This record gives sequence, structure tokens and C-alpha cells, in this order.
Amino acid sequence: MIHRWPLRVYYEDTDLAGIVYYANYLKFIERARSEMVRHAGVDQTEMKSARGIVFAVRRVTADYFKPAKYDDMIDIETTVSALKGASFDMVQKVWREDTLLFQADVSIVCLNSDGKAARIPADIRHKIETITAFRRD
Repeated sequence: MIHRWPLRVYYEDTDLAGIVYYANYLKFIERARSEMVRHAGVDQTEMKSARGIVFAVRRVTADYFKPAKYDDMIDIETTVSALKGASFDMVQKVWREDTLLFQADVSIVCLNSDGKAARIPADIRHKIETITAFRRD
């Protein structure tokens, strides 16, 4: 399964040329990841307060293909491509209709309150498994 999250490009998202400023794609995909996890039933605020763990971005590799522009309706697709003991990998794509604008490969790590990698709890892992396709590593 692919999680899809729609977004309209606002004036504040664009640069002087009227196209989406490159760093804003990272904000867009962050929001889409948060919505995917929320949709899966994972409360990240509770995860931090009750369990002392958080998800953090470890690595992002991004490719920019075509610009999004002011007032465009775009869709961010998120797919979990690998689910490991303390981390998971995602592929996120930004589309305007049938045109691929941006793609990022993102590695997320689960961290404890000391900032060290921690195993993803079984119940949270199960929720992530149920929302999107993945491969076990």
C-alpha cells in the first residue's frame, strides 16, 4: 500500500521565481510521514512521553525532477521499503497529477532518551506494517 497525502502549494512555499523553494520539499515529506504514522495509529507524542522514544531522520537522498508552482495541488506518496529492528526506510514521491516532481529515500531511526538507537516496539512495528508495504531486513 502507498499512503497518499494531498497538499496545496502556497505563496509562502515559493521563491522569487514562483516555484517551490527546494528545502520546502523536505517539509512537505516530513508532514506526509507524520500523517502516515498518525494514520497508522501511532501517537508520537505519547511515544515520547510514555516510552521515551522518538523517530528521527538519519539520512535523506533527494532528487528534484520538475518544479511545483504556486497554487499547484500536489500529492505526496509514502511507502515503507524496509523495516528493521531499530529503523525503517521510506520512499517518498511528490506528484502533480501524473508528473513526478521530487523523490526522496529517507531512513528513519528510533531513538531512546539518550539519543541511542532503540528497537521499535512490537505494537508500533505492527501498526507500521499494516499501513504500507515493506520488506523485512
